[in-house]
Amino acid sequence: MLSAFANCFKIPELRQRILFTLAVVVIVRIGAVIPCPGVNTEILAKFFQSVVEKNADNSVIGMFNLFSGGALENCAVFTLGIIPYISASIMLQLMTAVVPSLGKLAREEGGRQKITQYTRYATIAICLVQGYFYAGQFEHPEHSQLLAGIAAVTQKYGPLVPYPGYLFEFTTMVSLLTGTLLLMWLGEQITDKGIGNGISMVITINIVSRLPAALLQGFRMITGIDTGKEGASPALIIPLIFFLFAVIAGTIAITQAMRKVTIQYAKQVRGNKVYGGQSSFLPLKVNYSGVMPIIFAQSILLVPAFMIQILPIGTKPWASELADSLNRGTAYYVIYVSMIFFFSYFWVSFMFNPTQIAEDVKRNGGFIPGIRPGTPTADFLDYTMTRLTLAGAIFLAVLAILPSAAQHYIGVPQLTAQFFGGTSLLIMIGVMLDTMRQMETYLLQRHYDGFLKKGRIRGRSAGSAPIGQGAAVSTENYVWLFVILACLAIGGVIVSLVQK
Repeated sequence: MLSAFANCFKIPELRQRILFTLAVVVIVRIGAVIPCPGVNTEILAKFFQSVVEKNADNSVIGMFNLFSGGALENCAVFTLGIIPYISASIMLQLMTAVVPSLGKLAREEGGRQKITQYTRYATIAICLVQGYFYAGQFEHPEHSQLLAGIAAVTQKYGPLVPYPGYLFEFTTMVSLLTGTLLLMWLGEQITDKGIGNGISMVITINIVSRLPAALLQGFRMITGIDTGKEGASPALIIPLIFFLFAVIAGTIAITQAMRKVTIQYAKQVRGNKVYGGQSSFLPLKVNYSGVMPIIFAQSILLVPAFMIQILPIGTKPWASELADSLNRGTAYYVIYVSMIFFFSYFWVSFMFNPTQIAEDVKRNGGFIPGIRPGTPTADFLDYTMTRLTLAGAIFLAVLAILPSAAQHYIGVPQLTAQFFGGTSLLIMIGVMLDTMRQMETYLLQRHYDGFLKKGRIRGRSAGSAPIGQGAAVSTENYVWLFVILACLAIGGVIVSLVQK
């Protein structure tokens, strides 16, 4: 595997794509530390250090900060991240399956480009709404459930927003909107001129950037530093490491697992030539829905508890108990697992059309051995996919509750527990598999060995993904790009030294 990574830099086009992707990664991380104007970032940093990192129950803001790569902690221009674009994409994708006019548009030539344009417009609308929400939260943090506990910090160090008003709200909305649109454009550039899926790569960059902080929290838990308690038993370290590797290995296995349905094509004699007679297979993935059921379930479960706590009834004891049970009680786990199962089947029912697949197989002269073409084939595919979805839903449910279980029963800090399963682990593994698969395609085309001696790496999709639609960036542009990044790095070091 190490030799395969070394061979990646021997192929000029692949080397240029990798370097371009790394340069964009640096830009993404720079945007996560550039604060929006009008916010006292020092108070926000003290709030995260004194409240969020030590409060294991503050999962909402911790999750937002994780997927923004720490940008929320700095109130940076990339605070919203790429999540508004993901939300708009999911919304348009579901509408394409439900609204007949959009479904017809998607099948027309050039229709996908129009749907992509609609997705961008929806992203702008979502960003404006979320930007206004964040501006209101920063202006009045004492009434904010998202920033619960910051009142003690503001009373000691001053207001979070020294000059609130319409100008601050407008500036914050524009800054957050611009940051998300820039991230969306950078993701498209990675897909076009870099390596991997750009949008997913941006999310992975933000998640991985929190790994050092997660390791630091885990070290503090084990040693007892800054906790005032006795550290964890050293004997707990080895089981945790083995448990982490087991979760990662299981996630990779289920992500790539598929049922291969054999398809036999009948022989056709045309003149003196014989066509067909070949055997292929239809891949049916166990985890067909990917990470979507967990994202849907988390998003919906956050809304009731969040609304209860920001409404006037949130001060009543019964409302507080209800919100707590929806955050981390038994009801939370029961509803969470049930929604994961529901959305797993919901997603498959919309995205997997056995009738259409059966018709396509029949039209091409193929059939499944032992199954009659047409309706029986569609019924067989539907029955097979139903059983596979059950296995995938069980896997997603177990993986989704692992972080909470590790947090509440083992005492693993919240940020560290996010890497023991859940959405973050699924996204990271899926993106890394896709990226390595694209790199392996370049290696095999140039007659190099792949990352594995036996078999090939399979990504989240069954077929081969497009490797980069555009041409690689020229060497002259690379030089200017890295010169600009070097100037930014030097300027950042100078500014930090002057502030000290």
